[in-house]
Amino acid sequence: MKILVIGPSWVGDMMMSQSLYRLLAQRHPDVQIDVMAPAWCRPLLNRMPEVNQALAMPLGHGALALGERRRLGRALRESGYQQALVLPNSFKSALVPFFAGIPQRTGWRGEMRYGLLNDIRTLDKQAFPLMVQRYAALAFDRQEMRSAADLPTPLPWPRLTVSATDIDLALSTFVPDGARPFIGFCPGAEFGPAKRWPHYHYAALAEALIRRGYQIALFGSAKDQAAGEAIGAALPAECRGHCHNLAGKTSLEQAVALIAACQGIVSNDSGLMHVASALDRPLVALYGPSSPDFTPPLSHQARVIRLISGYHKIRKGDDEQGYHQSLIAIQPAQVLSELKTLLPP
Repeated sequence: MKILVIGPSWVGDMMMSQSLYRLLAQRHPDVQIDVMAPAWCRPLLNRMPEVNQALAMPLGHGALALGERRRLGRALRESGYQQALVLPNSFKSALVPFFAGIPQRTGWRGEMRYGLLNDIRTLDKQAFPLMVQRYAALAFDRQEMRSAADLPTPLPWPRLTVSATDIDLALSTFVPDGARPFIGFCPGAEFGPAKRWPHYHYAALAEALIRRGYQIALFGSAKDQAAGEAIGAALPAECRGHCHNLAGKTSLEQAVALIAACQGIVSNDSGLMHVASALDRPLVALYGPSSPDFTPPLSHQARVIRLISGYHKIRKGDDEQGYHQSLIAIQPAQVLSELKTLLPP
């Protein structure tokens, strides 16, 4: 059986989609799963044993580019796919499988995709409250999946594989001082400051950990460099040499290897939080206006701290730096206490 998956365009969503691939591999041991996604996803897909190959989606997020999608689809007509699973809900995401003439094209209804999808599902959000459940349900026939209660228990969670060689290479490149074990911080968030724990709280936690014999690695994209610099600048001078701002300096592939080497991770609600969860690292995840009720970290080694309940529309934060009051209220001492329960004695 050969399946084409049109994958998500965000790190966290891509990580959660692995539960679908794991289910497909369990149900069809001979399945070949190819995932079409942005090229930056390849380091993640290459670490999912269930994925045969990653196919680059060359179009940017939001671009219709009808002619290019037609060309991509027609290039796949002789590939022998029997089914396409379309994970994004957009109209345009269903175009490539349609132009490829794949016999069965499965996905949630989304943006009125009748005709493009011929195995279309109508989503009851209360029946499938978690995003990972919505992805996983697509591994089964429509008649079998009325609610999340119909999914296998336990649901296979995302799990990335990283070799010891890759970990050693990343450590020798970016953190050559192996005298101290290190803790990773993921202080960024794609949305912006309103989903970020304040930099001064990260700095206070970093100081406490450094004085306990750890070193700190800050992960993120180039957009998160400034947040990392603010954390470092808020540290006492004698602690700064043990805090490494790697935001924007590593590739995603290298960041994954370094996170795999961490003894613990502290993260905002972000894509890298889901990477840490899929690597089964001891993880403290900090939530404010966004909710873990929809996209929680999927690991028994994860702890969530959130001081508010319910859904809150994510807007600009409450203070002059854009942080949300619900995240400002999470104190470093509380995070340290939670993290200590996960770390080796």
